[in-house]
Amino acid sequence: MERANTELYLENLCIMQANERLRRTAQLLDQENKQLLADVKRKQQHMAASSKAAAQLAKGGGPSGAAPSKSGKQQPQ
Repeated sequence: MERANTELYLENLCIMQANERLRRTAQLLDQENKQLLADVKRKQQHMAASSKAAAQLAKGGGPSGAAPSKSGKQQPQ
């Protein structure tokens, strides 16, 4: 009986050590996932801002969003 208890104790100890390793790995993966998600969001925001600026330029608007006058002269601000 004592031998069976010892074997179960050792098996339980190995399982607890494996669980601890898996927990640390899961934490690292979670941190990496959060960082990658933040990078993707930052790139999406940058792409959205770039495409919005390109669309304004294509419409003839400048960075301020004001379209040039038809006479070619700048309008007073």
